[in-house]
Amino acid sequence: MNIELLRNICKAPGAPGFESAIRTFIIQEIGSLVDSVEVDNMGNIIALKTGKDSSKTVMAAAHMDEIGFIVRHIDDQGFLRILPLGGFDPKTLTAQRVIVHGSKDLPGCMGVKPIHVMTAEERAKMPVVTDFFVDLGMTKEEVEKYVTVGDPITRDRELVEMGDCVNVKSLDNRAGCYVLIEALRAMKASGEKPAYDTYAVFSVQEEVGCRGAQVSALSIQPDFAFALDTTIAFDTPGAPAHEKCTELGRGAAIKVYDGTIITDRRMVDFMRNTAEKNGIPFQLELLAAGGTDAGSMQRYTAGGAVTGAISIPTRNVHQVIEMAHKADLQASVDLLHECLLELDAWDWGWGVASRKTRISGGREASGKDSAKKGAKASKKGKK
Repeated sequence: MNIELLRNICKAPGAPGFESAIRTFIIQEIGSLVDSVEVDNMGNIIALKTGKDSSKTVMAAAHMDEIGFIVRHIDDQGFLRILPLGGFDPKTLTAQRVIVHGSKDLPGCMGVKPIHVMTAEERAKMPVVTDFFVDLGMTKEEVEKYVTVGDPITRDRELVEMGDCVNVKSLDNRAGCYVLIEALRAMKASGEKPAYDTYAVFSVQEEVGCRGAQVSALSIQPDFAFALDTTIAFDTPGAPAHEKCTELGRGAAIKVYDGTIITDRRMVDFMRNTAEKNGIPFQLELLAAGGTDAGSMQRYTAGGAVTGAISIPTRNVHQVIEMAHKADLQASVDLLHECLLELDAWDWGWGVASRKTRISGGREASGKDSAKKGAKASKKGKK
C-alpha cells in the first residue's frame, strides 16, 4: 500500500470548518484521476468520474475533517482555553502535543491541574474537555502576535508502522480519504469506467454533525451512495464477542447497522456478493451507536438513495494512536473499486430478483433497476 500517501493525508491539518490544508492536498492528488473537480460553498470537494452510463449517479463520500479544538479564550498568562470540535474521551488528552493554527503554526501541549495538588474528590472525578488548556510556552503578549480567538487546533502525532498495522492520529477519517483516492487511482490505471457517473466527495464537518455530506447529497441527489469511514475494532483483551463490532485483519467491514442508518438490504447483498466473487476479505459491521455520512446521504436524497458503507476497522478511535491493518485498508480499496464497476450488474428491485442475480453474479449479469425514481432535484454538481 501507499504508506507515504496515507502519512501525508494524516499529517495535513483539517479541523471541522478549517479543512483548507487537507482540501488543497486532496485536490492535488485527484486532479489527474477524475474528469472534473469542484468545491462547493460548504467546502466539500466534488469530483466527477464519468461512467459508462449517465442515467444514474453514484456518490462515494469520505469526510476529510478530523476532530480538533477551537480557541475560546486567551488568559492573562497566555494559556488558551478551548472548545472541542468533535467528540473526545477527555482521559486521552493528558500529556498530548497539539498544533495551534494561527497566523503561523505553533506547537503546544495540553495541560491540566497536576495530580499532586488535586484533592481526593478531584482525583476520583472524570475530567471534561474544558478542564484542559493549551500551553504554548509564551506570554500573553507573545501569544497574541500569532493567535486569536476562533483559531483551530489539531493534535500532533506522526504515522508509524507497527507490525502489519499503521498507527497515527486522525485515521478517522483520513483512512476513508485514502481508500477513495486509491480506488480512483485503480480505476485510472485499469482504464475502466465506473458503471454510472460517480461523484467522489471529500466532505467537511462530519465530526460535528455530517454537515458537508448533507449539503453535497442535496446537490448531487445520488441514486446510489457509499460512505467510507472508520469503525470500532474492539478486539482487544477483555472484549465480549458481541461487542467487538469488527476485528483488525479480517477485511473490509460492510455496514449493516449503526445509530443513523439501517443499511439498504439490497446494498448489503450486493456488497457481500461483490466481495465474495472477487475474493476480497470482508466482515459485517453492526455499530451500536454513532454514525457516518451514510445516514445523511440516504436521507438527504429525494426518495432516498440506495446507500451502503465500507468501514475500515480501527482500534483506539478518536485517540492519537488510532490503528488499522494494512490488509483491511487494501481490501477496502478493492471492494470500493469493484462495487463502482459492478453496480449495473445487479437487480435493484425489491423482489427476489436480486437474489437470483446474486446467484448468477458477474459484471455480465443483466439485472437492471426496475423502479425509476420520481422527480429529482437538479444535480448542480453534475453541471
